[in-house]
Amino acid sequence: MLLSRDYVGYMAKEIVKRLVAGKMVETKDSEALTQQVRQVMAEEVTIEDRINEEVREILARYSDEMKRTGVSYQDMFKKVKGQLARERKLILR
Repeated sequence: MLLSRDYVGYMAKEIVKRLVAGKMVETKDSEALTQQVRQVMAEEVTIEDRINEEVREILARYSDEMKRTGVSYQDMFKKVKGQLARERKLILR
């Protein structure tokens, strides 16, 4: 994750503050809304970390075959990650 948890919390608070100030949303409990926004944002920024972990698990299962065929781990990592992102319709950096 490129963003720290503290910064994600700060961004969530600012987003809610600006949405309420601009009368784009109404809420009785802005702190609860901030917590919900923070949670969604935190999940979103960790998607790539979860994809990377899944790719590592997949490649671990095929490590012997990759060694036999001389395929580069880095190349396969990129290909598998790209394939998972396409299948799940994700946009990664």
